[in-house]
Amino acid sequence: MQLTTLEYATKDQGHVNILIAGRSGVGKSTLINSVFQSDFAETGQGKPVTRNTVEIVKEGFPLSIFDTRGLEMTEFSDTLGDLERIVSHRCSDKDERRHIHLAWICIQEDGRRIEDAEINLHDMLSKYMPVITVITKARSDNGFKATVESLMTKSRRFARVRALEESLDDGYQLPPMGLEALISLSSEVIPEGKHRALAAAQKANLHYKKSVKIVLAAAKATVAAVGKKPIPLSDAGVLAPIQIGMIAGIRSIFGMKLAKTDISSLVSSAIQGETPIFREKDILTNVLKLIHREGTASGGIISAATASAITVALGEAYISVLSTFQTSQPDTVPDSYYISSKLRESLEG
Repeated sequence: MQLTTLEYATKDQGHVNILIAGRSGVGKSTLINSVFQSDFAETGQGKPVTRNTVEIVKEGFPLSIFDTRGLEMTEFSDTLGDLERIVSHRCSDKDERRHIHLAWICIQEDGRRIEDAEINLHDMLSKYMPVITVITKARSDNGFKATVESLMTKSRRFARVRALEESLDDGYQLPPMGLEALISLSSEVIPEGKHRALAAAQKANLHYKKSVKIVLAAAKATVAAVGKKPIPLSDAGVLAPIQIGMIAGIRSIFGMKLAKTDISSLVSSAIQGETPIFREKDILTNVLKLIHREGTASGGIISAATASAITVALGEAYISVLSTFQTSQPDTVPDSYYISSKLRESLEG
């Protein structure tokens, strides 16, 4: 049981690879840092894959960004050729984890023009993967999006975004815009198995995280199967590995503790009664007290329906706690005290 839940929380999360291209100054790094967790463009490790393309990765993160530079270079035909060779090679690899699953081509709205290089790049990439054309630094469309759509005809989606808040000369504040929509559009075109990885990596669309309840549904089904026969309350600990696996999976969807070694340690210590992270064992073994006010976990029985209801309540409470935290502090990992206290409050409420 422990191995199964670990594999679900880590391996089945998957990995998504996104290529981001655009001329200098279009705001690629700012966009990456605004959309993905932990200032990914700044804190990730970059390694060259062509003369003008760098793959950015970060340990424990289900994301690779291929940052392509040099669109304005006079040697662009060589740049394009180098890029197509690596894209073609990766997308034909038998291991789909090496494929590039999506491309964002960034065009700055202020420039009001589209270069031939951008169109050529768009045409080439669309042969290998879904392409989304991203109009960056959006302030005033004035028909520019329609022009882009007429020229970038092979793009699967189009998005106007503003990654950062801007102050105009008259003091008016323009808030960030379009980032949630960009994630939603991306989720529509990436391969089905990449949704959990995208959900975990991004921070722009909290609703997308909350809507990914595959882990919760899987835990409910497993508990129902285990509980076909009534479970003595004194043996309710058999539910703990399932519930811990569910928590680990939800945590990974929120981009927290993605490394397999971290989750393994978390689950192992929780089952053994050691709770260095956020007191899972206390929460799991006392969840009956919190919900049903049993006062003790000895005596009586628990039905499959009740076990499923408890598991779902725990999962939904955990999702609610992480959602609330990430809304207010999107680049911070909550500490053990916060998780423990807020989860208890949610269950008791």
